[in-house]
Amino acid sequence: MDLSPTLLTAAMAVAFSLVHLFVGRLRFLDVEPRSAWLSFAGGVAVGYVFLHILPELAAHGATFTQATGVSTKLAESMVYTLALAGLVLFYGLERAIVVSRDERRSQEGRDRPEHGIFWLHIAASSTLIFVVAYLLNHREDPTLAGLALFFGALLLHFVTADFGARADHPELYDRRGRWVLVAATLGGWVTGLFLELPELAIGCLFAFVGGAIILVVMKEELPEEAASRFLPFLGGAALYSALVLSEVYLVR
Repeated sequence: MDLSPTLLTAAMAVAFSLVHLFVGRLRFLDVEPRSAWLSFAGGVAVGYVFLHILPELAAHGATFTQATGVSTKLAESMVYTLALAGLVLFYGLERAIVVSRDERRSQEGRDRPEHGIFWLHIAASSTLIFVVAYLLNHREDPTLAGLALFFGALLLHFVTADFGARADHPELYDRRGRWVLVAATLGGWVTGLFLELPELAIGCLFAFVGGAIILVVMKEELPEEAASRFLPFLGGAALYSALVLSEVYLVR
């Protein structure tokens, strides 16, 4: 085993874990109107959706065609159906959080969702994080620049996603929720070292997780209730787009 890439992806998994552990300490994010840093991270995350997730979903359609022998059109439909399933599942969880929170606010005066709903959300987020950490060791783009772009976009995405999850129930998140996310991160990375799934299975996982990430990005990075800052958002999207285009046309 080549230790250099292993140590690099290990450092990235640790960085993801540090976000899960210490996002509550980033007090400068908890401001109104929405923090410029969160808006910047939102721009980067949306850039990641359009410049990485959507093109990779299309690329996995070819993998489905080769593995199953079905037509290209049907294979692409299968990939996007899995992505849709991921998006719908996470949308359902987000709605459950909102409904539970509203019910407790009206009945008990507590601005918190039910514990069971919160833990269901943490379990789903952990599954997503596990797959992302697994893919650190199984990226389709093996270049250092490609891995760096993947890491940077997901790191900023986890900042905003964890910030939003913690806002739902700070006590439970700080007590145990963040440790569950850390375990999922490190567990996914370790699994990626010793288990190499077939390309078809990786394609299925990526499609499902891709749909979930699209929903989480749009929910957290394009909020309706918070006054998001357009210029930092635009700056994040423009910077990430420029880096991707540079990697595609200059590095390769």
